[in-house]
Amino acid sequence: MTTALVTGASAGIGREFARQFAFRRSDVVLVARDAPRLDELKAELERAYGIAAEVLAADLLSDDGLAAVEKRVGEVGRPVDIVVNNAAFGTFGRFADIDIEKEDQEIRLNVLALVRLTHAALVAMEARGSGAVVNVSSLAAYQPSPNSATYGATKAFVNSFTQAVHEEARSRGVNVMLVCPGYTHTEFHERAGLGLPGVPEFMWQTPEHVVTAAIRDLDRGRAVSIPGALNRAMAALSSVTPAGITRRAAGKVVKRSQI
Repeated sequence: MTTALVTGASAGIGREFARQFAFRRSDVVLVARDAPRLDELKAELERAYGIAAEVLAADLLSDDGLAAVEKRVGEVGRPVDIVVNNAAFGTFGRFADIDIEKEDQEIRLNVLALVRLTHAALVAMEARGSGAVVNVSSLAAYQPSPNSATYGATKAFVNSFTQAVHEEARSRGVNVMLVCPGYTHTEFHERAGLGLPGVPEFMWQTPEHVVTAAIRDLDRGRAVSIPGALNRAMAALSSVTPAGITRRAAGKVVKRSQI
């Protein structure tokens, strides 16, 4: 039986990753700050799927919390076969107006924690010659994001970093895969103080759709998973469109979303 560790497992895409891995009869390690939510999810998954779920309540912004998760990822006696780096948050507003301490935390969670956990996973997995790391990014990585400047930049880092490490690790039996969801119905936008009334419903996906596509692509050994044909087209278009055009378009979309 395999074991999957998921960060940000208390809600949204992370919770759905945990559920789908449990459905596939993988044991799961549930990582987030919200211990009560994790306890509820543990009971639900063990009851529904007969697997073992482990709660690891940790704040990845704290040195101790991040170290505890790194240690669990690298444990030899209880190997973790799949690591899903899903924990992240976004901020909204003009960069000059936002609390810089919040921006600092955003970079440390979205970038530093992901890098450290990817490293811990690769050290352990390459020694065994097997395993997978899934780094959850965003379509926001494909163009500058006015009014979400730091968030888009952190995800651009995740894209470049993950694809580079994919190439390094694949000859060692480890697949490092990037997942880039588009608009997804989760708590993310509410927590960022961002609503999206100008975005039509057909552009949204559910966490179930995102994770189903991601796990299918992981099974196929893909380097990148962009769930949804429309999202794949948008990513391709953003990649070839001049930055001056994409940043203005992104800025207009975000301005219509302000609440």
